[in-house]
Amino acid sequence: MKKIILLFLFFVILCIAGLLSYSIYYKNTQENVKVVYPIPDFLSISKNNQVSTLSIWIPILTNFIQGKSEEPQVSAKSAIVYDITIDKVLYKKNAKEKLPMASLTKIMTAIIALENKKIDDKYLVTKDNLVGENSMGLSEGEVLSLKELLYGLILVSGNDAAETFATNFKGGRTAFIKAMNDKAKTLSLSDTNFTNPSGLEGDGNQYTTAYDLIVITEYALAKFPLFRQVVSTFSYTIEQTNTHKAFLLENETNLLTSYPGVKGVKDGYTPEAGLCLITYLDYEEHKIIGVILGSNNRRQEMKDLLDYSLKSIDIIPPKHD
Repeated sequence: MKKIILLFLFFVILCIAGLLSYSIYYKNTQENVKVVYPIPDFLSISKNNQVSTLSIWIPILTNFIQGKSEEPQVSAKSAIVYDITIDKVLYKKNAKEKLPMASLTKIMTAIIALENKKIDDKYLVTKDNLVGENSMGLSEGEVLSLKELLYGLILVSGNDAAETFATNFKGGRTAFIKAMNDKAKTLSLSDTNFTNPSGLEGDGNQYTTAYDLIVITEYALAKFPLFRQVVSTFSYTIEQTNTHKAFLLENETNLLTSYPGVKGVKDGYTPEAGLCLITYLDYEEHKIIGVILGSNNRRQEMKDLLDYSLKSIDIIPPKHD
């Protein structure tokens, strides 16, 4: 009986020793193991809140249709025309060159605002929001809705509307700009950087490419019916309320009234960026986005590029002014 008890105790001691040895080995092993996750940080919801609305569409620059007429000569530093319907490039010039984007920035500003709506839909205007020459005419202390600010942001390129969106964001202006850059990452864009929500010069290294702007614009048009409605509007009146005055807004630069089928989107200008323009054309069952950066004559050059692009897919361009 005594021998049995001694053997049992010996067995228990061996088990305990084995468990301790395994525990020490496992701990040392884990300390030297680097866990590799299957996705990069910028696509992890714990690292990038913008992944909650992840949608990746990648235009292929090599999917190119050669035009059937002579290419128009444009002054633009960079340009691209892309047919979303057939997933083809119809025209390109330095499409991946990093350039300043001026107020084309505001398309991403609109995206972040639309994806992060305030529950009470009340956006307070502060003194710091009243910046830049382009303005929808906001005054300190006014309170507007997201929809009202969106019309001011797009139609008259209101820098005050852009800054109001940013300062009303959870975490403030800095967090808003971070969200802009995080959204660019979730769209697989590595050649775009934002330092402000308006596109004004002077506060950092803000740039993009014509290619990246095709992706950003397609995302905004595809995801947000309100965005499509706003950018296709030529003029809009915001009636006076007890929280703000009345506003009359007009879109004077894009081709909404001069080129049949055009449905917006956005223009921009700074001395650094030159004349910039993004145009969305929905014509003869083809949805086409054109981007021009650094032009001397964006309106005429966009018309020329749209004409050329339609001809390249055997569509007669519409008569236009």
